Amino acid sequence: MLASYVPILIFAIIAILFASVTLFMSNLIGQKRPSEDKLMPYECGNIPVGTARERFPIRFYIFAMLFIVFDVEVAFMFPWAVLFKKLGILGFVEMVVFVLILLLGLLYVWGKGALEWE
Repeated sequence: MLASYVPILIFAIIAILFASVTLFMSNLIGQKRPSEDKLMPYECGNIPVGTARERFPIRFYIFAMLFIVFDVEVAFMFPWAVLFKKLGILGFVEMVVFVLILLLGLLYVWGKGALEWE
């Protein structure tokens, strides 16, 4: 049974060796000419403005967490849609309950004002 894992082990060793040799060779051969422009943080092609220690409002983080929660929940709908006909009416009812729970959560968050962006 362990013999079936030998190709995976060989592949992992080759991948690690390739990555290590590539990084070592690029470090060895690559040109090292640091300048002020090259050492500057990159912000989508724009010159950085302000300090990196700037504080963001807490509603930014709350909005981001809510996006992740609802985005992950929507990802659960794809397998359900693929198996929609096999699941029948019980699967449909379960998804309706799931969507209603999400809708209640959304209404609660909306009522609390977490979706307000000022």
